[in-house]
Amino acid sequence: MSGGLLRRLGPALIVGSVVLGPGSLLTASRVGCDFGFELAWVVVTATVLMAAMTALSAHLGATLDGTPCEVLARRAGRPVAALVGLVLFGVVACFQFSNNLGVLAGLEPLGIPAGKASVAALCGLNALVAAALLGFRELYRPLERAMKALVGLMILAFVGNLVMARPSPGAFLAGLVPSLPTGDLHGSLLPVTGMIGTTFSVAGAFYTAYLVRARGWKGEHARERTFDSLVSIGVLGGLSLVVLATAATGLHGRVAGDELTGAAEVARMLEPLFGAGAVALFSIGLLAAAFSSFLGNVLIGGTVLSDGLGLGGEVDGKWTRLFTVAALAIGLGVALLVQRTGQSPVRLILFAQALTVLGNPLLAGVLLWLASRGPREARPPLWTRLLAWTGFVLVVGLAARTASRLL
Repeated sequence: MSGGLLRRLGPALIVGSVVLGPGSLLTASRVGCDFGFELAWVVVTATVLMAAMTALSAHLGATLDGTPCEVLARRAGRPVAALVGLVLFGVVACFQFSNNLGVLAGLEPLGIPAGKASVAALCGLNALVAAALLGFRELYRPLERAMKALVGLMILAFVGNLVMARPSPGAFLAGLVPSLPTGDLHGSLLPVTGMIGTTFSVAGAFYTAYLVRARGWKGEHARERTFDSLVSIGVLGGLSLVVLATAATGLHGRVAGDELTGAAEVARMLEPLFGAGAVALFSIGLLAAAFSSFLGNVLIGGTVLSDGLGLGGEVDGKWTRLFTVAALAIGLGVALLVQRTGQSPVRLILFAQALTVLGNPLLAGVLLWLASRGPREARPPLWTRLLAWTGFVLVVGLAARTASRLL
């Protein structure tokens, strides 16, 4: 990307880099491994919906007379705003352990096996991030610069993997045409649902409003907000497609998707086909993805919880920083427990999924409700509202399916 283009990107790029974490890489690899290019269109669809929801949130961040939870508390009551903050913080804290495990997984193929050295590195990373959160006077600008660097690293790593794989352009283009996958349709729903959920992140879109306020964009910055949302979320979707295409080319028909139990397994599966260079590239991209998600994920939970409780919704606020460090500590503690005991965190994942069942429709509904209030001339563009409503219907359907599976 050129320097001028990079300067025009900001809030949505941060959100995209947070969303593209180890879970996104694993689900895209699983789907590519199981179905080849057949479901590439699903990534495109989820990306379009994510871009629209992000643009809607960015518009609200620039035009509301306060943060989303401040306005929600005034219009619907503090308990509703507090519920939004608590649910989102719970999801973030529960899933933060997977970002810690993603860092460990990215270190292993690079020659740092699981053990005292990798655990020490992980603890040091958490301590460094906590010190930065508490020590930096301003958080937004350093965060934006760090995310841009990490996204650039991911582009170099994953596109390098794709060049080594040499996918068929015809097969890739055919996968962009919507169609049902061949084989067991019921069995394909779980990885496909995961891929939609890790691309179309309502929590990430919701947080865009806070980042837009931190960036200083107002109502007159409509072009900047739209450009940022479309290009940044397009990069997120493009990287997911690149990972899917690499797995579809190198692993489809050779490896069972069930064998890909983690993102590090994907790297190991690529080595016999493309050599050690592919493993190194994928591991570098995995580390960049894990760290970007690791850093931004907890900040989302800390900011919205502070705002929901009426303690301030500024990214640089005191309570935002304290709640963010608390989410860091929870994620690290669970990751160390899982790594040391080898126990499966199934109960925690089920609890996080249960919160997600409530959280995604709640967050999407709040954004749409806020967008429907106020003067007509201040409302978001029609295209963002229509696509955001489509996304809302989708997350309600996914939530109902997840709830039935949990029950």
